[in-house]
Amino acid sequence: MIKNKQVFLAKRPVGEPSDDCFGFRQLDIAELAENQILIKVCWLSLDPYIRGRMNDAKSYAAPLAIGDIMTGESTGIVIKSTSAKFAVGDRVAAHMGWQSTIVADADDPRLMSVDLNNGSLSAHLGVVGMPGRTAYFGLTEVGKPQPGETLVVAAASGAVGSAVGQIAKIKGLRVVGIAGGAEKCRYVKEELKFDTCIDYKAGNLAAELAEACPDGIDIYFENVGGEVTKAVAPLLNAGARVPICGYISNYNDEDITKSESPFDILKGLDVVPEHRFFVVTEWHDRWIEATRLLGSWVSDGRLKYKESIGEGLENAPELFRGLLKGKNFGKQLLKVADED
Repeated sequence: MIKNKQVFLAKRPVGEPSDDCFGFRQLDIAELAENQILIKVCWLSLDPYIRGRMNDAKSYAAPLAIGDIMTGESTGIVIKSTSAKFAVGDRVAAHMGWQSTIVADADDPRLMSVDLNNGSLSAHLGVVGMPGRTAYFGLTEVGKPQPGETLVVAAASGAVGSAVGQIAKIKGLRVVGIAGGAEKCRYVKEELKFDTCIDYKAGNLAAELAEACPDGIDIYFENVGGEVTKAVAPLLNAGARVPICGYISNYNDEDITKSESPFDILKGLDVVPEHRFFVVTEWHDRWIEATRLLGSWVSDGRLKYKESIGEGLENAPELFRGLLKGKNFGKQLLKVADED
């Protein structure tokens, strides 16, 4: 009988999630009911937003309950089906948590078919998946870019930030990235072709950012918060837009409700820029459209990406902690099983 390995929330973290915040269990897989599919998970996505779901706090999504499977998206292969909608061998994405095997109703809105013409199975968790779509809609719909403008993006070598900068270049903007470490900055400039990239770990962020943006900043795509936002804020032009995707620098704070958020920093300016928090589900009806467009840019070489790959569900907690500290380089993935 096929077994399903799951990782669940065992207790709520205070600060950085320790090992005892995560529990592991193995369950038998029951026979499929009518109109269900069985998915072998091949790839699991680890994302910063998951940290917020571990807290018992009001947010845009309900918090996990103790005992709930850790939230997250995966991609895999249908290995059994009682549905006319999916056949054995079909590739799918499922937002159904950290587990090795998934039983899903074929009409579950958390399921999405994967077309490998748009990119690999792993890429559907990154550049042509949720992070890529987040970058695309956050930039185009909230950032409202215009050719010739200057965009600054934090976490520029990450899954979302790297796509934001490259899409901005496609749209004719001048792009300044902020990343941690010389290697990441080199990648952003030389491989992704940003106009420049500043190493925030070098200790001269405010001065280097001012030098890199002599005409000010028209769009700041927020991923980080904290000291990075404080360095960006004084350089924002009149009419600037700030799409707020997240602020990872605060995610491990013991009480994030008492943290100084990007909203606090921006509202303290004499001229408050247009800014708002957004989630990619706002454009759910356009996901396929965006994935096809992103896939076309990957195919023609205008949109490049990098993946950090770990292996084995037992290593998910440590990789997740590393993600929150910026140890990943590109999209953080966990390989759960081979694609065969």
